[in-house]
Amino acid sequence: MSQQKVDRYKKEKYSRKQQLQKEKRQLLIYRIAGGIAAIAIVGWIGFSVYSRVEENKPVSYTEVSLDAISEYMSTQIQN
Repeated sequence: MSQQKVDRYKKEKYSRKQQLQKEKRQLLIYRIAGGIAAIAIVGWIGFSVYSRVEENKPVSYTEVSLDAISEYMSTQIQN
């Protein structure tokens, strides 16, 4: 091998550990970002489904007659 190849090999060997750490860091960042994106997408889909279900849910109303209470209160005020 020529001296240039030997020097290049030594340089690559010296920086191999740092290069592997950098690659592992980048892989971790990509995994975290992908996980956050997946959680956001699943949350958005879940919220959309929930809002559609709530939108189509029948609404029931209950009427309350307050006549008896009004009569009772009016008798209490007069006494």
